[in-house]
Amino acid sequence: MKLKKKCISEGNNFTPIRIKRFYLIIMNTKPIFRFFPGIFLWLISILPLEGQTFSVRYDLADLCKKNQFETFNRQLSWFYEDDKKAVRLSKNSGDGIAWIKGVEFSDGTIEIDIRGKDIFQESFAGIAFHGSGSDTLDAVYFRPFNFQVSDSVKKSHAIQYISHPDFTWQVLREEYAGKFEKEIMPAPVGDEWFHVKIVVQYPDVNVYVNGSDIPCISIMKLNGRRTGKIGLWAGNNSGGDFANLVITTTRRKHR
Repeated sequence: MKLKKKCISEGNNFTPIRIKRFYLIIMNTKPIFRFFPGIFLWLISILPLEGQTFSVRYDLADLCKKNQFETFNRQLSWFYEDDKKAVRLSKNSGDGIAWIKGVEFSDGTIEIDIRGKDIFQESFAGIAFHGSGSDTLDAVYFRPFNFQVSDSVKKSHAIQYISHPDFTWQVLREEYAGKFEKEIMPAPVGDEWFHVKIVVQYPDVNVYVNGSDIPCISIMKLNGRRTGKIGLWAGNNSGGDFANLVITTTRRKHR
């Protein structure tokens, strides 16, 4: 007794019999037309489908060991702590960054664990994306020393979006007060690890902290950049610790 052959792909109608009929039809056509179905199937296989997502988890400590970061105005070191394989940006005056070599980001999700310090004006740590250089980038960063302060104004400066070179935090605070920096609720502890999820669907950017399903900040990008480098960012007189980076890329049609 012969077993019936089942369809290779669940949910489709291409049984072996139908495939055979299709093959016979193609083979009975003129030779030049026999190539078209193959070309069609090949195009389907290589063209990105709208809505497809691809996630990659990065071992930041291992990347650091292998010299897979391009640093500017900072030193980068690696360390292990509990279950985290982490890296640390050194403290220095001025902004600093560590771009991940060979990685570009357009639309999608960036998830990472960050730790700063609960020391006033000495902790500005975050993620830069859509970058083309040390002074041309978007970034979302945090001021951990403002997470749990009693001053409501300072607390409203816990998270910040910037768009360099034109829209620094100073420009945004002066011209768009309260729009590009917000309070984080519930507030993380200033000197402990916290989890960040940045969702970019151009031009929208939404940021979630510690698994909250409500964004702590929702903004529209202030430039036309749709892709670029991604890296670890630290502000003036600050360093920062980073671990567990996961980048999920979303392929979609441009608006």
